[in-house]
Amino acid sequence: MKVDILNKEGKKAGKQVTLPTDVFGIEPNDHAIYLAVKQYMANQRQGTHQTKEKSQLSGSTRKLHKQKGTGGSRKGSIKNPLFRGGARIFGPKPRTYDMKLNKKVKTLARNSALTYKAKEGLIVLEDFEMKAPKTKDFLNVLNNLKAEGRTLFVTAGNDKNLFLSSRNVPKVAVTTSNSLSTYDIMNAKHLVMTESSIKAFEKDSKKESEAKTAKTSTTKATADKK
Repeated sequence: MKVDILNKEGKKAGKQVTLPTDVFGIEPNDHAIYLAVKQYMANQRQGTHQTKEKSQLSGSTRKLHKQKGTGGSRKGSIKNPLFRGGARIFGPKPRTYDMKLNKKVKTLARNSALTYKAKEGLIVLEDFEMKAPKTKDFLNVLNNLKAEGRTLFVTAGNDKNLFLSSRNVPKVAVTTSNSLSTYDIMNAKHLVMTESSIKAFEKDSKKESEAKTAKTSTTKATADKK
């Protein structure tokens, strides 16, 4: 799949880039996307919630009235959970919400999300350099690309000036190709990837395919020996 490369003026740069099919052209797996997004959102939770049980609450332990003869119900401590200001029964305790997800599932989810974005209209931007952090120049690039709303910029490496220029722009995030998450991709209305970030994905896909080939040949050789 070939996509036209745009320059920062929003016009075609006169060249195209071929998207690797094993990243941008797979059969999307919706369940893998669901698991990856669920893991991301769960890991954002601090889990510091806590309520006090009867033993942790400060207050008098005196019995409110005698057990029998009052015509009312039996009452023990004022810290009883049934009273206002009393303790809470089975309240939440500090815990971790971290989820474990296999690396292959996370990669499948990310590639599935990228495949969806490639079908919806992925914007490939020609590599450019911002000489100084300037929000006005960055907004001009956004306007030229007609990227309105939630926009995700993906670069090959850390671009400090680009990050600083986008920091004050609402609904815009800048990340690198190696730290790209499925949640960020699905949460963005527009996905803008630089030309070098596409090449970074191509290198990673080649390494994975070579590793698979080497593993297959090793397994076959071991089986032949047996």
